[in-house]
This record gives sequence, C-alpha cells and structure tokens, in this order.
Amino acid sequence: MEPIEILLVEDNMNDAELAISALNEYNLANKVEHVKDGPEALDFIFCKGKYKDRVCVAPKVILLDLKLPKLNGLEVLKKIKEDNLAKKIPVIMLTSSQEEPDIEAAYSLGANSYIVKPVEFDKFVEALKNVGYYWMLINQSPLRK
Repeated sequence: MEPIEILLVEDNMNDAELAISALNEYNLANKVEHVKDGPEALDFIFCKGKYKDRVCVAPKVILLDLKLPKLNGLEVLKKIKEDNLAKKIPVIMLTSSQEEPDIEAAYSLGANSYIVKPVEFDKFVEALKNVGYYWMLINQSPLRK
C-alpha cells in the first residue's frame, strides 16, 4: 500500500503539533509534511526550492490555513487551482476565520472544504479525526492509481 501523505500548511506551531498528533493518534496518515508559510507550501507542491530533489508525488490532501505569513492561504489556493495537475489535489481550508468573505473567497477559488478550527482541544481533535477519516480513507482521488 502506498504511503498516505498530507501537506499541512500551518504557521501556528501549537495548532500544527495538535493536528499532527490527532492524525497520528487515529492512524489517518503515514506521512504528514508540515510547512509554515505560503511560499514553502508552493515549493513543496511544485517541487521547487528546498524541495526540488524530492520525488514529486502530489499529497493526497492539503490542510491549508488561511492566515499565513508571506503569502496567505487564499493566494496559495489560487496558485494550486491554476495548475492543471495540482488543481486535482483536495484542499481543505482549516482556519480560525469564520468571516463570510473568507469562506466565499475560498470556495470561489476552488477549496474543497472550509473548516473553522474549534477552540476547545477535544473538539479540535474530533474535527481533525473526521477530516482525516473522510479525506484519507473514504474519498477517492484522481491523483492516486
């Protein structure tokens, strides 16, 4: 069985560690790659910069924060969805913003899902478990053989 890969784009280290722990606790990912800003996410996805030597296999899903340094989540989403291959990768916006314009913009740019991070620890873990379960085990991606 091929390794499952999630690209987590999150600048808040506490949220990133919690997300990775939740995914690992429920065995929902064999490999989670964590990047901290928009340019690093794009370098990973398109195998550029420090990721130029990696085997360029698309992640099965991208968990993308909205408010990122250097290049925000909407800008990253736009670049992903403009690329013929990358646009097939499911992108889940995982953010603290409940603002209607952010939600509208994310879906307009092609987000597959928009999830507001719950503040409570248990609810955050449960939300990630549900996200991981659906996108990693149930959903079928056109990028995987």
